[in-house]
Amino acid sequence: MARHLITSALPYINGIKHLGNMVGSMLPADVYSRYLRQRGHDVLYICATDEHGTPAELAAKEQGLPVDEFCAQAHDAQKAVYDGFALAFDYFGRSSSPENRDITQHFARKLNENGFIEERAIRQVYSPADGRFLPDRYVEGTCPHCGYDKARGDQCENCTRVLDPTDLINPRSAISGSTDLEVRETKHLFLLQSKLQHEVEAWVARHEDDWPQLASSIARKWLNEGLHDRAITRDLDWGVPVPADTWPELAAEGKVFYVWFDAPIEYIGATKEWADQDPDNRDWKSWWYDVDDAVRYTEFMAKDNVPFHTVMFPATELGVREPWKKVDYVKAFNWLTYYGGKFSTSQKRGVFTDQALQILPADYWRYFLIANAPESDDSSFTWEHFTATVNKDLADTLGNFVNRVLSFSKKRFGEEVPAGGTPGEAETRLGEEIARLLAEYEEHMEALQFRKAAAALRALWSAGNSYLEEKAPWLEIKTDKDAAALTLRTAMNLIHLYAVVSEPFIPATSAAMRTAFSLTDDTATWVTEAEAKSLTSVPAGTPFTVPPVLFAKLTDEDLETYKERFGGETAA
Repeated sequence: MARHLITSALPYINGIKHLGNMVGSMLPADVYSRYLRQRGHDVLYICATDEHGTPAELAAKEQGLPVDEFCAQAHDAQKAVYDGFALAFDYFGRSSSPENRDITQHFARKLNENGFIEERAIRQVYSPADGRFLPDRYVEGTCPHCGYDKARGDQCENCTRVLDPTDLINPRSAISGSTDLEVRETKHLFLLQSKLQHEVEAWVARHEDDWPQLASSIARKWLNEGLHDRAITRDLDWGVPVPADTWPELAAEGKVFYVWFDAPIEYIGATKEWADQDPDNRDWKSWWYDVDDAVRYTEFMAKDNVPFHTVMFPATELGVREPWKKVDYVKAFNWLTYYGGKFSTSQKRGVFTDQALQILPADYWRYFLIANAPESDDSSFTWEHFTATVNKDLADTLGNFVNRVLSFSKKRFGEEVPAGGTPGEAETRLGEEIARLLAEYEEHMEALQFRKAAAALRALWSAGNSYLEEKAPWLEIKTDKDAAALTLRTAMNLIHLYAVVSEPFIPATSAAMRTAFSLTDDTATWVTEAEAKSLTSVPAGTPFTVPPVLFAKLTDEDLETYKERFGGETAA
């Protein structure tokens, strides 16, 4: 079987993420990883917190904590939420790790040796009160375009216009609030992306036809506009330090690498973190270095991260002139909006992942988000749509089927799967239909078409309900007890099949369905076509229990409670 390396966009350390962040990166990566593992592939799913940059320093300052302590606490808080969502990372690392520091510095040295880094003098805002140069985000003021008085020196969050610190009206230091600012000359390192333009274009050309149109169009847009040389260092206290053996003057000044440079390298760094936990049995380079087609690398991210992973980081990898693994497939997502408006971490607009888990178990969210993933265009979260989906698909179609079958069988035949008669025409038709739908589900999962995969999974669940309505065991038992037993045994086999193939979407519910049957040797990781047609994996006589209600139906009162707490109006 193939070896699959999977990464998702690194969640930034500053705060718990919202549902849009979850569905645009980590959750689909987890669903795909789970599916591949079940199909027998060797999978390594790597993610990490992105911990460097100005916002981390500012957030730590607001909480009165040293930045390293703040990041450690925030990492643990985020990891707890992702555990709650049952995200099955093989490793969830930290970009502030020694491993990432060493590999980032190695990349920088190699780029410098190959002529792709240049030291340049630039003019930058300096704060005498703070005794330091201020990165763009450390300068705040009034936006000259919309009048927003908390605009940052890189961008106004209110009107989204890109800014320069000198554009701001009444600029001030975000550290001390001082308005006594000067513009002074300082030196920084620049990555000469312009010299790598043609190599990146050739690399993208070899892959873009295989990528989703969203990813390829964004990459092509950036290339058509031309790659510009970009500063890769900043004046910050927190970050990967510029190595003194290569740039002694800049190192003495305390320069660190800019977060956009070191964050993608953390995918490699986190893999080394994972390997360093068990060096006798794990080889991080076997996933990243000189592997060519031996590893298939898939990345998951929202569209705002696409340029970094399809253009900028590939430029870095190409420039080091070493055989580092480059991404094979970029699964890009559009935005999940909240009633048509943007989710916003800073403005607390929308539902955040920790809040979601306080309301309902993870499987409710996992299924809804993937079934409505913003693949071809933006999709909107509304509480009305959420409750309708939960009630129709999860509570009625799947949950009610499981409860009806097991409860009725226990009541009429006891706590073992009934024997009944020989499968007939209805069971043959059902088996053919289940095998067809399973193949469709597999096809969509292989193609990373998550909404279509969710629809195929829903169709599998619906097929069981259609069979149950056709056979009507509650009527059969009045005239033919063996026929009713056959129907229930077939339906129980469907429940076990659902447990196996639904696991990538709803792992906790799948486990509950699977453990309802006391099978002595239940090692199935997937369902073959023959098994789908025969539906005999749970034989007569197998003890079973009726699990608690799998999915509670949401009421109008629940809907009003959610809207009152989180709002249900279009964001301004």
